[in-house]
Amino acid sequence: MSSWKSLLLRIGEKSPDYGTSSDPKEHIETCFGVLRRELEHSPNEVSQFLLQCAEQLPHKTSLYGTVIGLLNLENEEFVRKVVENTQSNFQDALDSGNCNRIRLLMRFLTVMMCSKVIHPSSLVVVFETLLSSAATTVDEEKGNPSWQSRADFYVTCILSCLPWGGAELIEQVPEEIERVMVGVEAYLSIRKRVSDTGLSAFEDDDENVREPNDKDFLEDLWGRIQVLSSNGWKLDSVPRPHLSFEAQLVAGKSHEFGPISCPDQPDPPSTISSITCGKQKHDAELMYPQRIRRLNIFPASKTEDLQPMDRFIVEEYLLDVLFFLNGCRKECASYMAGLPVPFRYEYLMAETIFCQLLMLPQPPFRPTYYTLVIIDLCKALPGAFPAVVAGAVRALFEKIADLDMECRTRLILWFSHHLSNFQFIWPWEEWAYVLDLPKWAPQRVFVQEVLEREVRLSYWDKVKQSIENAPGLEELLPPKGAPNFKFSVEETSEGNGQHALSVDLRTMVKGRASAREMIVWIEESVFPVHGMEGTLNVVVQTLLDIGSKSFTHLITVLERYGQVIAKLCGDQDKQVMLITEIDSYWRNNSQMSAVAIDRMMGYRLLSNLAIVRWVFSPANIEQFHLSDRPWEILRNTVSKTYNRVCDLRKEILSLKKSVVSAEEAAATAKAELVAAESKLSLMDGEPVLGENPVRLKRLKSYAEKAKEEELSVRESLEVKEALLARALDEFEALFLSLYKNFLNVLTERLPSASKCVTLQGLKSIHADSMVVDVEESSAMEVDDENGRPKKSQLNGGRMSSVYNVGEKEQWCLSTLGYLKAFSRQYASEIWPHMEKLDAEVLTEDVHPLIRKAVYCGLRRPVDGL
Repeated sequence: MSSWKSLLLRIGEKSPDYGTSSDPKEHIETCFGVLRRELEHSPNEVSQFLLQCAEQLPHKTSLYGTVIGLLNLENEEFVRKVVENTQSNFQDALDSGNCNRIRLLMRFLTVMMCSKVIHPSSLVVVFETLLSSAATTVDEEKGNPSWQSRADFYVTCILSCLPWGGAELIEQVPEEIERVMVGVEAYLSIRKRVSDTGLSAFEDDDENVREPNDKDFLEDLWGRIQVLSSNGWKLDSVPRPHLSFEAQLVAGKSHEFGPISCPDQPDPPSTISSITCGKQKHDAELMYPQRIRRLNIFPASKTEDLQPMDRFIVEEYLLDVLFFLNGCRKECASYMAGLPVPFRYEYLMAETIFCQLLMLPQPPFRPTYYTLVIIDLCKALPGAFPAVVAGAVRALFEKIADLDMECRTRLILWFSHHLSNFQFIWPWEEWAYVLDLPKWAPQRVFVQEVLEREVRLSYWDKVKQSIENAPGLEELLPPKGAPNFKFSVEETSEGNGQHALSVDLRTMVKGRASAREMIVWIEESVFPVHGMEGTLNVVVQTLLDIGSKSFTHLITVLERYGQVIAKLCGDQDKQVMLITEIDSYWRNNSQMSAVAIDRMMGYRLLSNLAIVRWVFSPANIEQFHLSDRPWEILRNTVSKTYNRVCDLRKEILSLKKSVVSAEEAAATAKAELVAAESKLSLMDGEPVLGENPVRLKRLKSYAEKAKEEELSVRESLEVKEALLARALDEFEALFLSLYKNFLNVLTERLPSASKCVTLQGLKSIHADSMVVDVEESSAMEVDDENGRPKKSQLNGGRMSSVYNVGEKEQWCLSTLGYLKAFSRQYASEIWPHMEKLDAEVLTEDVHPLIRKAVYCGLRRPVDGL
């Protein structure tokens, strides 16, 4: 890398590029001197890289703004082009709805204004343009309030710029910035307060009605800005390096920032209804999502020393680093641990990462990314961060009963993965009391599922060794994962006969018999004697046993003898029997059971409808609140069906581009041929229409091939579009089946609507019959240093082990939670079918809690609840 690029990248850091100096002022002077010389050779490259750094290392934006301010004193033309490029990039970001780029370029504009590069009035014009668009959007008559999320995003961007340049704006253009502040206040008075319903990590938050003084995210940010303004815009978390060069920068020429325009919001739906408006609102929230939803998992004492605005700025820093350095986990952890702030922020950093990990409907990146960042931060800050993470785990564990089911699953997967990187060390004795809780208590189920996932990541004996300080927890370990092969020993006379058939089948496989030969043998020798159930039993168990050694063995068996299974299980009833056999064989290994079912679905040996039907069979229904086993299989099934739709959409998008290219190529070849045919040439001294026959023949061949290529691509597109239509029909059928099954099982078990219409009411049905030490449970706190429960919480070395929710009620809570999670995760595909869903599933007589679970997942208002 060029030395000047390295200087730009490492500015403000302890780096060999800057010698022993860590003074930001010296870094800026050094970087400015090198860039000034480099401008003579490659100004365009410098401009491009400088803008890239400002966008992708936004916690250093103020440093880059100051460097540009100094360059403006030497080379106004270069800086004018930087401003023009920024304006062009900003307009592109607005047009494409690139939220991160819009927000960061506005911050960059603000710091350039502080360094006298941009005129303050130009920045105010940008603010007013966004504010005007926001106000128009939420106007009932002129706008489209369904797109309020975009309007809120624009105003959030304006407010988030003020910590970086509010003091300068107040000093230089007080009347204009006051006009903006009044406009923001007016906007806040006409917009609708945003609810987190359906997107909160804690179930209780979805039910609590907001008090008049409660604030949503934008109102909260406005309050922080007002506090900052009353404090004279003094902030510890925002570096202001331009002040060190103020005497020089004041001589620079301020450039005008070109006009920008906000894209028009989509037209309101032609037919106004809760469904059409809800669909638009959903689309808008997907495009302009709220960036963070605070969990508040730590006591206020951990962050109360921070100014309200400092907390917001540090959150922004952390989220920016997570976003832009997602491909470099160690670099990401290094930057997160060394933010340019003069105070400690480990608790805020941990909470911000957990906010992202548990973000609904889905985190910005795969959960594994956050796992790796947390691991690297624990290694980078060994004296502080591991204890903070442990405190976060304990705090979330205390609230696990209220945690959303999707968040609970993510937390289980994260925690087990995290422990696997630290030798599975955890003070399990603290949680040994869960053994005294009912088997359906969420804390007990959480420990059980974490241990099961740990076994997947290691081996049974290793995990058992890790809980030696709480040996009783061995009761919650999964069985050792050996297969349950029915024909490994001889039992009854029927078993002897089937055992012999299993041996014969195994011999055929070893002899590499073809699938057709096996089918003939089954039809002639097995089926007539043992019937369908016995035949399926022998064939499936034996083939699974042959493929049990490894994943590769399983794939080989399915590829070689999948036709045999397909022949036996041609309808849904027999596929349900097939899944039952798979689950029976792998009853001691939930991972292999899920893998085998997933692979068979991939080979089209199992339909998604058959899997849904099996998941909602009586034996599995009884496990809904006790184990993740049936839910894992259901999640895989729905995900695989959805991924088919997504893959086909990507292929169609690519083919449409190919069609355009093929059309252009065919048109070009045709035009060249026509031009050649119409051209006069001399042959034997006589003028003849057409070029050299050899060239004409070649051009004609090119034109024909181009046309054939175009037709071929069009045919491929038509095939893929037909497959997509089929996949969408399949997905619709899947979700209708899924919802109907949820409806049936919940309707059977939920208390009547006259007794219970809220989750809190459902939880409290059996509360009167349980003895609860309210004072002890309300005294739960997190120790200042490591988050361990205080001794006052212990009773004879064991924590209070009362869980006051009955089994039936817990079953309902868990199942409703999963219903909401599926609705939320696949909302984009469900919304187009809402009319059908209302007509066939969510009818007027449906239980209010079922309707509420679906509507919360879709973020659709629930009338009367």
